[in-house]
Amino acid sequence: MGPSPVQSLFDPRSIAVFGASEKGDSVGAKVFANLMAGGFAGPIVPVNPKHKSVAGRPCFPSIGDVKQPVDLAVIAAPSTSIPKIISDCGEAGTRNAIIISAGFGEQGAEGQARQSDLVDTARHAGVRFLGPNCVGLVRPWIGLNATFLKS
Repeated sequence: MGPSPVQSLFDPRSIAVFGASEKGDSVGAKVFANLMAGGFAGPIVPVNPKHKSVAGRPCFPSIGDVKQPVDLAVIAAPSTSIPKIISDCGEAGTRNAIIISAGFGEQGAEGQARQSDLVDTARHAGVRFLGPNCVGLVRPWIGLNATFLKS
């Protein structure tokens, strides 16, 4: 029997943070900072088309531009951009994501339609996700703090 389809969600070897930024008050900046401070042993890659670098690391405009495998996508981007991000993750071979962003089922009929579109896109792309509109995931024994909470 092979590894669980969600193994890379809970035990990733590499992480991409969508919405990573140096704007200290943004959710993406907080998530990226927490991951960096947590002691995660693998690569942590910022992804944001608005930045060339984040915290001294090269920042990529999309996951398709990252030249290494990414096990886990942590997404703190506008809700309208997330189906495209999930589709791109599937094309890049990233099979698990944490969607921290809000703007889905909790936002009435429009948000519920957006969430339905997200679920359909994820199924088609072969991507499983935790969220949306969640605090993230913490696994301190592997140095994983993929949340926006103050450490």
